[in-house]
Amino acid sequence: MSAIDWIILFATLLGIISYGVYKGRGQHGADTYLLADKNMPWYIVLLGIMATQASAITFLSAPGQAYTDGMRFVQYYFGLPIAMVVICITFIPIFKKLNVYTAYEYLEQRFDRKTRLLTAILFLLSRGLSTGISIYAPSIILSSIMGWNIYVTNIITGGLLMVYTFSGGAKAIAHTQKLQFLIILASMGIAGYLVVKNLPAGIGFSDALYVAGKSGKLNVITTSFNWQDKYNIWSGVIGGFFLALSYFGTDNSQVGRYISGKDEKESKLGLLINGIVKIPMQFSILLIGALLFAYYCFYPAPLYFNDGAYHAMKQERMQETKEIEQQYNALHQQYRIQTAALVQAKEGGQVVSPGLIDQFRETQGQLSRLHDSVRRKVTAYGYSSDTNDTNYIFLYFIKHTLPKGLVGLLFAVIFLASWGSISAAINSLAASSMMDIHLLKHPYLNEKQQLFYGRAHTLGWGVFCIAVAMFATKMGSLIEAVNILGSLFYGTILGIFLTAFYIKKAHANGVFFAAIITEICVIVIYNLNIVSFLWLNVIGALMVVLISTLTIKTKETGYK
Repeated sequence: MSAIDWIILFATLLGIISYGVYKGRGQHGADTYLLADKNMPWYIVLLGIMATQASAITFLSAPGQAYTDGMRFVQYYFGLPIAMVVICITFIPIFKKLNVYTAYEYLEQRFDRKTRLLTAILFLLSRGLSTGISIYAPSIILSSIMGWNIYVTNIITGGLLMVYTFSGGAKAIAHTQKLQFLIILASMGIAGYLVVKNLPAGIGFSDALYVAGKSGKLNVITTSFNWQDKYNIWSGVIGGFFLALSYFGTDNSQVGRYISGKDEKESKLGLLINGIVKIPMQFSILLIGALLFAYYCFYPAPLYFNDGAYHAMKQERMQETKEIEQQYNALHQQYRIQTAALVQAKEGGQVVSPGLIDQFRETQGQLSRLHDSVRRKVTAYGYSSDTNDTNYIFLYFIKHTLPKGLVGLLFAVIFLASWGSISAAINSLAASSMMDIHLLKHPYLNEKQQLFYGRAHTLGWGVFCIAVAMFATKMGSLIEAVNILGSLFYGTILGIFLTAFYIKKAHANGVFFAAIITEICVIVIYNLNIVSFLWLNVIGALMVVLISTLTIKTKETGYK
């Protein structure tokens, strides 16, 4: 990077840290530190919800996801707006009425303490692991641009955000998320514009969309039904609904954002607007990945997007890589000619011959297979611990294509996205472990002690998440890894809450054992690869409700 890029990068990051420390002043107890005095307006609630969900993984990995698999990932969000309505009708009124610190406090009042503890532990496990993966995402950037060891950059990335998260708590997080998200949206818009602007002369936005469509990257809606298909309209609406209902309704990293609203109306408004804008935002981010694919139809893409790893292999295996590059260059020259012929036929209003499309896709397949062979070699020879380079695709474009100044800004954006979600997650982990576990044993702490232990829990979770990031190097696409991990636990957690809300006769022991049995079954189903991960949320939620209902009848029969 140039000097101006470094200046912009560090100035942006230091500015956010300073702003967070400044806004987080005046902490005096658990109310202020963990929930910002529950006094946030709807727009802060909205930006907090979106920033917590849209981590660096969203902006770093989503374009790569669309580049490799097309835009069908957007179907994952189709159930989200419906879930927002349900949460506003059922979840928020209960949480606000009971004035809870965490979602799991309600479960002790509805059932008993062991059910509250079990649910909190499931949340802490899933969110702690997911947050560790989220720290790894921006660490890739530092590792790539600095040439540092990924383990060192994990510590730096996690350590920097802990400065204001530790000192300022929820108030600092809420205000920094506001700035972070506005900067992120503006910068991603600029990035999308520059992808199109850097296309060859005479090639415009519609041409890029046409090429992306012929390459199979605009597959927004897929209607075919397959239990093992990760992304289709059925898994998106049904599985996505259950996942969103669990994530926004029972995951304390999100619940903590909207229960900090100053009243029920503000909380609902922030959540409903999130349901409206999330799909268009995610569509736009994925579209950048599809446009990037079209861009690299005209310009040669690297054989491996993690250029540091490929450069290391090239230095040690010059003859092998030279032969591969010669084969690649010849194929891409042919591919570029075929791409230009497609666009020319479109511009001339001609009917594109099936033969030309077949040739185009055959060459595309050959290039893809060549890329896969290089990926396998890089991994097998030990030049990279990543199993693929999906997470480096957008990063490579930023680093090698954008003008000076914007490179530093977009790298800063990925850090800001990471910090917004990770800081909120660590704050929610600290709130849950303190309120749902610590204070159950030590309920009579004064405000000063609550603040001390709140910060201690925050620091502890920060260290834990950085440790998890050290093991995140072999998870492939990070955006998939986080969602798969959540799906292993969210269905069970959601089932507990649905039973609590809607099954009035359900009793504590029945729900407790239903949750344990269900969680074991979900993990077994996942390991056997019976269904795609989105369906795990449906299975988990319905199993808990069903088993809990059966225990009611069993108990009633026993009484007779």
